[in-house]
Amino acid sequence: MAPDVQPYWRNYIDGAFADGGAGRLAIEDPATGETLAEQALADAGDVDRAVQAARRCHESGALTDLRPVERGRMVRRIGELLLKRIDEIAPVHTLESGKPLWESRIEIEGAARYFEYYGNQAETLEGRSIPLGANYLDFTVYEPYGVSAQIIPWNYPLEMTARSLSAGLATGNTCVVKTPELDPLTNGFIAEAVEAAGFPPGAVNILCGLGAEAGAALSAHPGVDQIVFTGSVATGRAIARAAAETVVPCVLELGGKSAAIVYPDADLANLVENVRWGIYFNAGQVCSAMSRVLVHQSIHDAVVDGIVDMARGLSVGPGIERPEPGANMGAMVSEKQRDRAAEMCGEAQRQGAKFATGGHKLNRPGHFLEPTVFTAVTPEMTIAREEVFGPVLSVMPFSTDEEAIALANSTDYGLVGGVFTRDLDRATDAARRLKAGQVFVNEWYAGGVETPFGGYGKSGYGREKGREALWNYLQTKNVAIRLN
Repeated sequence: MAPDVQPYWRNYIDGAFADGGAGRLAIEDPATGETLAEQALADAGDVDRAVQAARRCHESGALTDLRPVERGRMVRRIGELLLKRIDEIAPVHTLESGKPLWESRIEIEGAARYFEYYGNQAETLEGRSIPLGANYLDFTVYEPYGVSAQIIPWNYPLEMTARSLSAGLATGNTCVVKTPELDPLTNGFIAEAVEAAGFPPGAVNILCGLGAEAGAALSAHPGVDQIVFTGSVATGRAIARAAAETVVPCVLELGGKSAAIVYPDADLANLVENVRWGIYFNAGQVCSAMSRVLVHQSIHDAVVDGIVDMARGLSVGPGIERPEPGANMGAMVSEKQRDRAAEMCGEAQRQGAKFATGGHKLNRPGHFLEPTVFTAVTPEMTIAREEVFGPVLSVMPFSTDEEAIALANSTDYGLVGGVFTRDLDRATDAARRLKAGQVFVNEWYAGGVETPFGGYGKSGYGREKGREALWNYLQTKNVAIRLN
């Protein structure tokens, strides 16, 4: 039986939970298509109140006057509080997002890890002295930008909020978070954790609003000093244009069409398991998903057979009924997203690609799409160039290493890439030539919070994760002192 879910969720502005100026938004359970709860919907006025609160908090010095270790402990505390409530949070997240219950738990653990990691980094941000001769003392200090606006995607609403919020707070910024309208509910738990961790009013503001109103108002607000966005290329362009008007820096993570290159000596059992994680985890709704597999022609048929057997063996259904990790998949987040992916499958077939398996909606309530594998895909096809953001894999053969690299680099994106081979020289050569911000070798999603993440080309700019992400939230001040 599905757990009871609080019927109405409010925004968090200036240290208090508040209704929304735009009324209420119905949040749907993707596994059934039925309304799950209502969320307070913010308008431009709510955004302005949140930014003003963040500005007051920043200018008061409530965060920046703290010793960094004290601020870091507060950041870590948010993650600790989320883990304490994981059994309460995970079912709500599954019901609003559609993902299996075990995946929701992984996301909550990932969110907590961001708060732990960046909380620990808070006291490591040190300036340096620059020698200018006997008559000068010159040094640098790092200062927060001020108010960080963070616009969160729906595919990982908890983890992506944690990713930017933890780094922003650890560096002394105050933050205004716009949650996704499809699955905003569990960000309410982050608001409660922020309050319990001792952050002052205005340090963190979390609100849900439509992108065209609240998102646009936030990205163009003159009180915002820095913007972090994860989402589509089209929306990223709009945010970058708005940021240019107010001359504030952006971090943009805009998706990908990532390829795994499979050489003849690859461990095929390991590959198939990585395909399961790479394209069917979260029903393929992952910016760094393994959406293309480029296979040496000598093993093409064996690889296709192995992947198809795995895909057909996946149990697909309501995430709340899938508590255990394994070969299962939940619903896509919305009917619109599912139908877009299904239409792209139909278009691929019309363009000449062949279904090896899947490609159709499930004949049941909810927003389900069969795990799908295409063969006979050519580089000019839409399915090979554009992001599906669903459980849809394209398998393409190659004959030479040069051809494999050319195929992998043939899209406008460049977020991640992968190489499967036992030959370390071949792997490092491919990694060097792949135009991607992160390259996985023999394990898709290798790495962690500690490893920088971001893209080339239309995948955006700036880096999330790792110490590199901290520089997104800091500016360098130089102090030059003439002595005697």
